[in-house]
Amino acid sequence: MSLAIEVKGLAKSYGNKTALSGIGFEVGAGSCFGLLGPNGAGKSTTMKILSGLLESDRGTVRLFGKEQRTAADDIKRIVGYVPQSITLYEKLSAYDNLVFFGEMYGVSGAELKRRIADVLERVGLADRAKEAVDRFSGGMKRRINIAAALLHRPKLLIMDEPTVGIDPQSRNHIFEMIRSLRQEGVTVLYSTHYMEEVENLCDRLAIVDRGEVIADGSLGEVLDRFGTKAVYLELEGGREAPKLPGYGEVEPKERGWLLRTDTPLESLAAWAEACKRSRLEAKRLEIVRPSLEDVFLKLTGTTLRDDG
Repeated sequence: MSLAIEVKGLAKSYGNKTALSGIGFEVGAGSCFGLLGPNGAGKSTTMKILSGLLESDRGTVRLFGKEQRTAADDIKRIVGYVPQSITLYEKLSAYDNLVFFGEMYGVSGAELKRRIADVLERVGLADRAKEAVDRFSGGMKRRINIAAALLHRPKLLIMDEPTVGIDPQSRNHIFEMIRSLRQEGVTVLYSTHYMEEVENLCDRLAIVDRGEVIADGSLGEVLDRFGTKAVYLELEGGREAPKLPGYGEVEPKERGWLLRTDTPLESLAAWAEACKRSRLEAKRLEIVRPSLEDVFLKLTGTTLRDDG
């Protein structure tokens, strides 16, 4: 597998505050890689360094085999960056915003017109091109921001929390666009507060905390390595689940009960026998896969919140 991103020993401090303390990971070309972490974990700093907006204190970044410090100009031409904060000129139309950003990327004339038409179609806003951006919803503005990052046809698209606070229609447009870009061979580095987005979009992921990668791999690898298996029981009539001494604590979950265990088959059989003895009828009794949210909480001690 050829690599789009190779990060090794990346460190960055702001005064006395350490943002990154030796972070490292790899991203395969043409894949979608999810970056998860609590607020302040170092995700945005990492993305800004990769996009060339910040310099690291130490460590190396290679993008498509090129070392960032020695090939900065070449790298900037193949990287698109979508920041968490929307950066548009509100009084200008969507089209005029894209003209401005396109010219900053060195695209002009008839070629820029063609590319603007292409990216507007891609983000689903071709019919709103001449409207002032200040009339757009938050989700529409974010889609124009993404369109701007695509004007120079990057090989790597870095997206920092692209779906925070937007409407479902815009979110769906972004998902479909990411899938389309990947089919065209574009690599996507994707940071988000929503676990289900990583599960649905990303081939691999890394969980970052305190400036370090604390888990990485495919979703299945991360769940298998760090997750705790469990058995779920739901009873007719909403009855309380029977206790299982020696098998662990039973906790309420949704409409039923959850037992976290390292021996799910044995625990399931024991719970079935306990229900039979107590003449309790089970609506559902099944082994459940650990969730990414459970793993994140276990590793970081916090839930992943959408709080900016």
